[in-house]
Amino acid sequence: MDTNDPFAANYPAPTAARPLLGLTVLVVEDSRYACEAMRLLCLRSGARIRRADCIRSARRHLQVYRPSVVVVDMGLPDGNGADLIAELAHVETERSVVLATSGDDTLEGEAIAAGAQGFLSKPITSLAVFQQLILAALPTDRQPAGLRAVVDEQVSPDQIAYHDDMNYAAELLENAPDDQALDYIAQFLEGVARSVEDGNMENAARALADKRAAGKTAASETAQICGLIQQRLANKIAI
Repeated sequence: MDTNDPFAANYPAPTAARPLLGLTVLVVEDSRYACEAMRLLCLRSGARIRRADCIRSARRHLQVYRPSVVVVDMGLPDGNGADLIAELAHVETERSVVLATSGDDTLEGEAIAAGAQGFLSKPITSLAVFQQLILAALPTDRQPAGLRAVVDEQVSPDQIAYHDDMNYAAELLENAPDDQALDYIAQFLEGVARSVEDGNMENAARALADKRAAGKTAASETAQICGLIQQRLANKIAI
């Protein structure tokens, strides 16, 4: 159970069917689609969920209460998730379990070095993987007693959440993004597109990222992404 939470109530102990009962999970995630997947996983597991969409918002949450588990996306609009993970790993009060998540598996090493106790590779859809990673990092006295059947249920977020992500990306592109913002848009779109298996959008986002990494202008790649986003918004995510 989270500590220093003025709204916390007395929750029952975890059970075999709902092994995360009584826990609060703070998800620091900019993607609505990824967050919806986390919401479904928490719901199936018995945990409560709160969301912060950037590092600044997460810090405001953490000033008020200490969640049981914090899941931090490595790529956030206002900075590197590894920086927030390092902050959480070095607090002097009771610590939360801290997990990192990303669609880029090469970032796992950076996350663990910063202090994360585990890494969730996107897309996050497996109930068994989600529960096992959290339970492995929890103290023994906060785990369900006895044997527990592992149910490998898969969650499927509503595609409307992806529509919300497309709206978010469109708003960013409308504001004449600078180089740093373009880098963020590329990694954001590549990650969420991979989660919904939108191959055209994923390839376009990767092409933008490659051009940016090579130090070249990416006007045509940016224009292509704008067109793909508008298609998805107009066609209710016809991918």
